[in-house]
Amino acid sequence: MLVLLSEWLTRNVATGFNVVSYLSFRAAMAILTSLVLSLMAGPGIIRYLHRLKYGQVVRTDGPQTHLAKQGTPTMGGIMILGSIVISTLLWADLRNVYVWVILFATASYGAIGFVDDYWKITRRSSEGLKARWKYFWQSFVALAIAVFLYMNAPTAAETTLVVPFFKNFMPEMGLLFIPFVYCVIVGSSNAVNLTDGLDGLAIVPTALVAAALGLTAWLTGNVNYAEYLSIPYVRSASEVVVVCTAIVGASIGFLWFNTYPALVFMGDVGSLTLGAILGVISVLVRQEILLFIMGGVFVMETVSVILQVGSYKLRKQRIFRMAPIHHHFELGGWPEPRVIVRFWIITFVLVLLGLITLKIR
Repeated sequence: MLVLLSEWLTRNVATGFNVVSYLSFRAAMAILTSLVLSLMAGPGIIRYLHRLKYGQVVRTDGPQTHLAKQGTPTMGGIMILGSIVISTLLWADLRNVYVWVILFATASYGAIGFVDDYWKITRRSSEGLKARWKYFWQSFVALAIAVFLYMNAPTAAETTLVVPFFKNFMPEMGLLFIPFVYCVIVGSSNAVNLTDGLDGLAIVPTALVAAALGLTAWLTGNVNYAEYLSIPYVRSASEVVVVCTAIVGASIGFLWFNTYPALVFMGDVGSLTLGAILGVISVLVRQEILLFIMGGVFVMETVSVILQVGSYKLRKQRIFRMAPIHHHFELGGWPEPRVIVRFWIITFVLVLLGLITLKIR
């Protein structure tokens, strides 16, 4: 929005307004805007959720230490999504189709998560939207995005598979692009959702991965750096940087209220949506495998659930004390803050390793 305004002001008022056209300036302003919006909105939203009695419903079969969290306001993801959307609308170039794809994913998955949270609260149950319906709508939105991107890909670069460490192996996926993108978006959405079980556990890895994807988007959208690193050049990808920095700012602002002991939880409206956004961004910048590496904590949480359920169904035995795996460490005697910070550290290391793969090809 401000990009178009600055162009008019540059032509008709003063050339100094041209500073808004610089991607670096808009990226910095996006992170500051979303951070300030999140910090400002937080107290009011928390008070409003308290007044509505929109409190967290805690599983009775979980760690006993979590029972004290019963009633803590949830659906705080609203402040994250609102900050991201407003900041993006202000500072991104709205003529870029990739920006609208991300905003569509944000609104769609936000609606799914909102309904899920609302039903959990109003029914006073840890079960919200029926699993089959949640999965149906997640799938519907993911397939819509996948088909749209495939049908509107201007070059083969937008549908190639980039494999870390391989310089000349980037196969063009063709129609396989659609199911592949579907799996990335739905998988990422549910992985972040599973990780969001402790105070601040999911939001910091989300911010770290978003920051790394922002750097990747900048490199992918720059023809010189893309050629130097032997990655596909995607012209529209550069504007994704603004969205990524908005995510980082909103996440840091939310962490102010979500750090242990949390004053508010993000709920499914936050975790499902943030995971979907990360998945969509990785698709747009052609770095889905890089997301798999950098989001290793999300992957680990998801795999632990799959293994636990599979083992119990097949052998009637559990592999972990409880899944997702962060509960396994809690029940093993780790204090909640220790689990959280150690998972943050693991994500930081994985993000660095993922970025290194861009150079080692």
